[in-house]
Amino acid sequence: MRVVVIGGSGHIGTYLVPRLVAAGHEVVNVSRGKREPYSPHGAWERVTTVTADREAEEADGTFGRRIAGLEGDIVIDLICFKESSARSLSVALSGQVRHFLHCGTIWIHGPSAQVPTTEDRPRGPIGEYGRQKAAIEEFLLGLAHREGFPVTLIHPGHITGPGWVPVTPAGNVNPAAFQTLADGAELALPNLGMETVQHVHADDVARLFMDAIANRTAAVGESFHSVATTALTLRGYAEAVAGWFGREARLTYLPWDRWRETVSKEDARITFDHIAHSPHCSMEKAERVLGHRPRYTSLEAISEAVDWLVRAGTIST
Repeated sequence: MRVVVIGGSGHIGTYLVPRLVAAGHEVVNVSRGKREPYSPHGAWERVTTVTADREAEEADGTFGRRIAGLEGDIVIDLICFKESSARSLSVALSGQVRHFLHCGTIWIHGPSAQVPTTEDRPRGPIGEYGRQKAAIEEFLLGLAHREGFPVTLIHPGHITGPGWVPVTPAGNVNPAAFQTLADGAELALPNLGMETVQHVHADDVARLFMDAIANRTAAVGESFHSVATTALTLRGYAEAVAGWFGREARLTYLPWDRWRETVSKEDARITFDHIAHSPHCSMEKAERVLGHRPRYTSLEAISEAVDWLVRAGTIST
């Protein structure tokens, strides 16, 4: 089939697009043309790339028509962050596509009240990003149930893989935490280091998209988490990373108001965003309905990214 991927040059698309090509699909990648895939792959030679400025084209009302005009049997939207964007695109694609897949986030849940959190738990997002993603989900699933719009939503956790800095044991994306652990120096963690993060390898997210496509009847009108099967506490994460460098983690714990003074305002903001959610989501539904099971544990996914950071010279050993 002809598959149109919006934002296919990013984290997930780096792995998803080659998988789509390998499955025999004709693939069109729609992007701003400002980023190469994180990992090279020969499959990209068989991909048609369309350059588009989504924000500008949504503003003048042409983006949805452009995507519909590409005549995809399947459309995968990896970079939709506003309910208004989802509404306009779904209008343009209504009756035009066999399957529409949207990339959401586990942040639709807000803080976990019951773990592991399942897809049917009430939504309580915090922050504009999570609220917009929850609104998108509510709108798209409502459209599916009322009008039969063929949508599936995939909600990843903290996406990781070679080519970019994963969420660190300090809860942000500053690689300094990794360097501190590699050096055997003392690393301060907020509170008691017991908040959780739940990573997922970008290829496992791509595989879940593929499983949803392969099981369209079961996937349409549903949302699925995409995370490693277990979450990590910041403390456990830090101890594991230190061990990779032959070190014993030297950790200290500070109350939030004191800890935030030890890092930049931006790092503190990002850390708060991650640990306020303290995600721990279930993968049971994806396994039961789609037969999907992640290939990577959280630590396996993170270790690939850390190895890349070492090879790139970001972390010195």
